[in-house]
Amino acid sequence: MFVKIHAVPLIAVCAAWGVFWGSWSALLPAVKEQLGASTAEFGLALIGTPVGAIPVMALAGRLASGRERPALLTATVVFALSIAAVGQVTSPAQLAVALLVVGATSGALDVTLNMATGRAERESGRRLFQPVHAAFPVAVIIAAPATGLAREQGAGTQAVLLAIGVLIVAAAVSLTLLPMGRGLPPAPGEGAGPRRWTAALLLGGLLAGVLAIENAVEQWSVLLLEDHQGASVLLASAAPAAYMTALTVGRLIAQALPLLTPRTLYLVAGVGGCGGIALAGLAGSPVPSLAGFALTGLTLGPLVPALLSRAAADDATGALVSGVSAISYTGFVVSPLLVAALAAWLGLPAALACLGLLALPLLAMAAFVRPEYGRSLRR
Repeated sequence: MFVKIHAVPLIAVCAAWGVFWGSWSALLPAVKEQLGASTAEFGLALIGTPVGAIPVMALAGRLASGRERPALLTATVVFALSIAAVGQVTSPAQLAVALLVVGATSGALDVTLNMATGRAERESGRRLFQPVHAAFPVAVIIAAPATGLAREQGAGTQAVLLAIGVLIVAAAVSLTLLPMGRGLPPAPGEGAGPRRWTAALLLGGLLAGVLAIENAVEQWSVLLLEDHQGASVLLASAAPAAYMTALTVGRLIAQALPLLTPRTLYLVAGVGGCGGIALAGLAGSPVPSLAGFALTGLTLGPLVPALLSRAAADDATGALVSGVSAISYTGFVVSPLLVAALAAWLGLPAALACLGLLALPLLAMAAFVRPEYGRSLRR
């Protein structure tokens, strides 16, 4: 019961967060049409999201330390308000500004959610990151087609965004039920020093590679199957869902097998992530590509919450979690530019296959990580 009390509000917030991003992908064509934006203008406006997120992620960690629950509640409510504002924009320039705010508030939500989950793990003595993070892809999978259906039934962009905002506020209210200590201010110098930032750079860099692959699957997998493999629109649209479904399954498997060591997770993620995305890119036909995307999600999925859990256990101030979260987010920023550049040089199938190189450092970690490194994860 103690685990459920801690997990449910955190899962609700993470799921509501995923609902927006799943719905947003389905709303993009309608938003572009309503604004009358060119492809270049629209693409430039969308850059506002990651640009707004990264600096705020670093700041949010400092502000939330010792105040994780109210910080997460505040970030979630402000995120909901920023979403409602997107529905009011009337030009690409306004959209860019609105998405800058959405990115900032989403980044704050990301960091404070990870910090609150880390603190809940420490106080409950239970593993919570895997089930909490599993809620996001499930919500994305459900929200994207649900939003498409709503659009077919005549729902406008403003109505959809307003409904999502209300849902997110409701999830924020559930945080009042989250049992969490009041928290003491960190002792001077606690969690500080070069070792912490070395760890943040290492873990964040590893996760940035994982998230770059994830972003590439979300943005390019449908195009790969439809334009390069002759798949139908329906079959091609299943690619992101295959990845997200497998990612969820991987996280739930990791939660059910608490004796999995970090070395094993690194090894599985390195082999499966590299091989899966290479198979997806080079298979040449839809079914093996879908299998490749699923393998990629299944093997990479548990790593992000596992390393965040490790960071939370190593630094009670939350600074390490904040640093890892902010650094890893650069994977989302770099991924579109990286794939576009590689695709212009090698073609999209080979470009996606090349992303498997980003998983190879995980194999190096599997070889060098200390066996005792994962003890705090096996709770």
